[in-house]
Amino acid sequence: MILTQLFDCFCPCVIVAGCEFESVECLQQDGSYVSGEFAFRIASLIAILNSLGVEEDQEKCYYLFRSEETSPEDLVAFEHQWTSFFANFDTEIPFLLELSESQAGEPFRSYFSHGMISSHITENSPNRQPFVLFGNHSTQENLNAGNFNFPSEGHLVRSTGPSGSFAKHMVVQCVSPKGPLACSRTYFFGATHVPYLGDDNKLPKKTEQIRLLSQLYAAVMEAVLAAIACYAKTSSLTKAKEVAEQTLGSGLNSFELMRFKAALYSKMAFHIHAVNNQGRIVPLDSEDSLYFVKTACMTIYDIPDLLGGRGCLGSVVFSESFLTSQILVKEKDGTVTTETRSIILTAAIPRFCSWLVSVIHQVEDSEVKLSEKTQQAVMGDDCFLGALLTRGEGAYLYSSNPWSLPEEGKVHFFSSGLLFSHRHHGSIIISKDHMNSILFYDGDSTSIVAALLIDFKSSLLPHLPVHFHGSSNFLMIALFPKSKIYQTFYSEVFSPWQQQANSGLSLKVIQEDGLSVEQKRLHSNAQKLFAVLSNSAGEKRSPLKLLSAKLPELDGFLQHFAVSSISREPVMRTHLPVLLQQPEINPTSRVENDKVIINIVTGLPGCHASELCAFLVTLHKEYGRWMVYRQIMDGSECFHAAHFQRYLSSALEAQQNRSARLSAYIRKKTRLLVVLQGYTDVIDVIQALQTHPDSNVKSSFTIGAITVCVEPLSCYMEHRFLFPKCLDQCSQGLVSNVVFTSHTTEQRHPLLVQLQSLIRAANPTAAFILAENGIVTR
Repeated sequence: MILTQLFDCFCPCVIVAGCEFESVECLQQDGSYVSGEFAFRIASLIAILNSLGVEEDQEKCYYLFRSEETSPEDLVAFEHQWTSFFANFDTEIPFLLELSESQAGEPFRSYFSHGMISSHITENSPNRQPFVLFGNHSTQENLNAGNFNFPSEGHLVRSTGPSGSFAKHMVVQCVSPKGPLACSRTYFFGATHVPYLGDDNKLPKKTEQIRLLSQLYAAVMEAVLAAIACYAKTSSLTKAKEVAEQTLGSGLNSFELMRFKAALYSKMAFHIHAVNNQGRIVPLDSEDSLYFVKTACMTIYDIPDLLGGRGCLGSVVFSESFLTSQILVKEKDGTVTTETRSIILTAAIPRFCSWLVSVIHQVEDSEVKLSEKTQQAVMGDDCFLGALLTRGEGAYLYSSNPWSLPEEGKVHFFSSGLLFSHRHHGSIIISKDHMNSILFYDGDSTSIVAALLIDFKSSLLPHLPVHFHGSSNFLMIALFPKSKIYQTFYSEVFSPWQQQANSGLSLKVIQEDGLSVEQKRLHSNAQKLFAVLSNSAGEKRSPLKLLSAKLPELDGFLQHFAVSSISREPVMRTHLPVLLQQPEINPTSRVENDKVIINIVTGLPGCHASELCAFLVTLHKEYGRWMVYRQIMDGSECFHAAHFQRYLSSALEAQQNRSARLSAYIRKKTRLLVVLQGYTDVIDVIQALQTHPDSNVKSSFTIGAITVCVEPLSCYMEHRFLFPKCLDQCSQGLVSNVVFTSHTTEQRHPLLVQLQSLIRAANPTAAFILAENGIVTR
């Protein structure tokens, strides 16, 4: 689906009929017509380009993006091969040690060989052929042999490891036979972590080889992704390779593997290839390669047993297919800059996976048994995680690691921690002893994914799979609405976790503005996945929608790629949002939203206006930022317009400085609360704003609600005469709320009823609010 979107987005054409959506037809250079929505999108984009003075090179674009060269099902078929690959392994788990390379590679072999036969192409580069190689059989010689028929029936998981033991890993590559897609992965036989069982004792030696290989693979993975990001910006293979080597070194250093750097760098190979739509490698520096899919790959060949053993552990390999998009942008000063984007087309293919191995004749050391014992231990009465609150239900675990995909598993909640059970990785135990904080966000809505945000200590890292290690020690557990775990969390876990535990940790509920950029990104991804997966049973799930949930940046890239493929002429910076169809906020609406709202509270002496002000600030401090102005009383006059105007100027300056420091998503709405004393007219405040000498200040504030506090006992003089200013302060046209601050606890007190009738006659539209002593109770 994605390749149709990418390569067929906007094929140059000539509009020959109609302007209605259904009647638009486009004539292509081969004489055929396209119509309907596709033609409408083409016509719209070309019309926008022409209106901006950009002439598209139709012949070149047609050559690069004609639709018949790419099948609409390419990526769907490619992903299906990986689905079949994982299904084979899941089926063979009881007999995993007897699995051969030929059996494991059957889906990739059939997909590739059948495609090559139908395309009538017999030759291919070794870099463009599939393979599945176990353990020490994944040597440089075998990886470059290019024998995609997998004749290795004799190479089994049980015998391809060090000294004839079972293999610790395998390297896998799938290649589209008639298209540009390809990607490589390294997967593992055995756990890359040891579950935490109440102590931080040294990890058993039998896991060290797998841990070393998985850490090396993680460093290789980060190096390739960093190189892709560099190449997308610079289009320089040399710079991308330098970044790859630097990132690999940083990764080795983070895993404390720098002592092996010399041995590993001598066996490292890195390349980026451009691939045309027939799956043939083309020169990277050719003019047309800019629009072709590219594959970035890093391999470390023939890794010696770095822990002192003899022999070779095999190789580690990782590659991705990606596409870049570049738009030349002309700035206001006349300089031309490049607006770049990239997308990794194969990012939805799991980058990390492991299968627990049950070793025959060594049942006591079996990793499957170890995982089962771990779950039995934490379910016991004397569990170090405390009392079991709810048994395992389906949830998604997200990591702060940007290259890690969410993992689906079952989560068990305890009073002092949780257990996440995964069919491949086994048991992941997170005790509150390893947590720095626990935050909870649910958006105050039952349609929003609830997120449990865990900031953990570095001491937990050895007890987590390697792909959950990130630059920030952070995990998110996503609870999808309407799921069983979503309901049981609120009923069984929420309250106990909010209470202070022995560890000193308690669950803290936060609002959206309390989420960090990273947390907000992960929650947005989880929300998109939930939207796709929550389709009704009778509704067919769209592969493209599911892909968009796995690749959140897809939609934005498609539009960028469509524009960049039309022309290499520079585009004005002011025109770019129009071309990219970015939602633009109405300038009038944006200005109104940025204004500081002035809320005025007034009333006669003794009306509890100050108490109401304090209550409002305290009540709403989590949802907004309040500034409070109280008029000065010096005996000369009640309200100083000049002093108020100076205050507005300084308040605006402080607000602008604060906005510059904070990003938009954490910037709270600012309001100004003006508390007037005694007999001041509200109109004086409004006139002071309207006559402010600085037009910028005047346009940055707006009058909001005007509230009058009324204390029934303070409204009357002798002989039941009302104070002259009482009804004037409540007059219609300015005042929107009237707050009664006494006699509210008694039902229909005569004095209160009489005063309400008088004020209602003076202001029929005002809202009446009861607030005893300035405290609103409902």
